[in-house]
Amino acid sequence: MTLASRVIPCLDIKDGRVVKGVKFQGLRDAGDPVACAGLYERQGADEIVLLDVSATPEGRDHALDTVEAVRSVLSIPLAVGGGVKSPDDAGRLLEAGADKVGVNTAAVSRPGLIGEIAERFGTQCTVLAVDAAAGEAGWEVVVESGRKRTGLDVVEWCRKAVTIGAGEILLTSWDRDGTRSGYDLDLITSVSSVVTVPVIASGGADRPGHLVAAIEAGASAALIASILHDGDTTVGELKAALREAGMVVRP
Repeated sequence: MTLASRVIPCLDIKDGRVVKGVKFQGLRDAGDPVACAGLYERQGADEIVLLDVSATPEGRDHALDTVEAVRSVLSIPLAVGGGVKSPDDAGRLLEAGADKVGVNTAAVSRPGLIGEIAERFGTQCTVLAVDAAAGEAGWEVVVESGRKRTGLDVVEWCRKAVTIGAGEILLTSWDRDGTRSGYDLDLITSVSSVVTVPVIASGGADRPGHLVAAIEAGASAALIASILHDGDTTVGELKAALREAGMVVRP
């Protein structure tokens, strides 16, 4: 049985508003998170990802009130990331309405965090968010919203994280983020070929063909932001294009 490919809108949150930039910089306002989440569910979104992009740089926890407000209008799964430094942080997000919790910067500093969250809440709740910057010999993990390079090889880090307990990989190309130049297909293939969990492709979508290519490259789902926030397309239109290309998607 072929699993349906998912289309997942992403809401980057700063100061209670949806924002969008290029390579995580030059953030512009893109609307109210509750309104956006409700709209995208009505359009057919399979899940919503909510990322507090300023939590880690500002050294604070995720804004729980935003999670609660978004959850109140959703019946589909909600994944939340940003500022998660402990299993207790993850627990508070789950209590606020998240179905999954993403870890990024703190997991790079202390990989055991992945296993601790997975042990307490299950691997199905544990998402490793990876921001990947291309280099001469592959891709390097970057953290703190792309401000800091870690020296970690992305493919090896994803492989290790899954063995520890990550149940899903949210894989963002830092180089493609907000550029609308298409997903990094080599990155997607390289990671998806070495892990046994779903990979969500993120960074660079501009048109339906980009989503088709990402799924053909090995992704289980495609994350989208700019093309929805700017009103260029809808989730329904993207799903229709995927069906036309022979992909299995939910209604």
